[in-house]
Amino acid sequence: MRLLFAGSPAAAVPSLQALLASRHEVVAVLTRPDARVGRGRALQPSAVAAVARERGLQVLTPRSLRDPQVVAQIADLAVDAAPVVAYGVLVPADLLDVPRHGWVNLHFSLLPAWRGAAPVQHAVMAGDEVTGASTFRLEEGLDTGPVYGTLTETIRPTDTSGDLLGRLSVAGAELLVRTLDALEDGVLEPVPQPGDGVSHAPKLTVEDARVRWEHPAHAVDRRVRGCTPAPGAWTTLPDAQRLGLGPVRPVPEVTDLRPGEVRAEKHEVLVGTAAGAVRLGDVTAPGKRPMPAADWARGARLAAGTVLGAGAPGTAGPTGAAR
Repeated sequence: MRLLFAGSPAAAVPSLQALLASRHEVVAVLTRPDARVGRGRALQPSAVAAVARERGLQVLTPRSLRDPQVVAQIADLAVDAAPVVAYGVLVPADLLDVPRHGWVNLHFSLLPAWRGAAPVQHAVMAGDEVTGASTFRLEEGLDTGPVYGTLTETIRPTDTSGDLLGRLSVAGAELLVRTLDALEDGVLEPVPQPGDGVSHAPKLTVEDARVRWEHPAHAVDRRVRGCTPAPGAWTTLPDAQRLGLGPVRPVPEVTDLRPGEVRAEKHEVLVGTAAGAVRLGDVTAPGKRPMPAADWARGARLAAGTVLGAGAPGTAGPTGAAR
């Protein structure tokens, strides 16, 4: 089949590469416009655009899919299907039926669970033990279309959202190719999603990534892992500046620390929660690079009884932490 691939971040690259190696023909790529990133604010293409240009593919980066010229340009490609992986833009109704087989979306959850922009992060934060990926046909509702196929993936106890997304993006690429193969062969029909089991996964905000020490240790652990690497978990220091947090480890047997209270020892830093404590991993202090928590604590010379998260957040976040 002739395909228009729509995707933007690194998680979409395995799918593009798998399709390029398949029996189908990727005639063009649709992706987000180049964006300014980093301190220099230099324009950089999306991860998908970079790969597509290396392969000599036509790359479309419209500001809006509602522009009549863009609609006409996509129609002129005469594609049979448009596979979608984390494109990041809603496809308007007048484009949904342009490809013969529609827009086939690879979504990183077992639909109807975790519809929305951040399914992997929310699955980790919720403590799910199993998640997966689904291919479905796009319709006007958000991730509500009928499902073609699924796969399952175990969420490991130490998985960050980045770890889990990395595995799902590779396994999901294979699912997407199998779905398109079956559509071309005429042996696959989508199945409507059930009405039960619906949950939503909106994009995480900076505030969502703030650690609440008044929650139990297992919830703190899940939130930090779910927000790693993005948007980046954080708490506040006594002076209200932000401290970025890498993955932590629950220590349920430590029960003598108040929520947010720090105990800095030679080789570890413990922080109290509502139930138990957590052992900090790497942290990112204001203006510093990530470092082991024990090294940070020695330099910070924390006073006995220091409590994290008690102050309002400052405006300047550390490198690697949410801002």
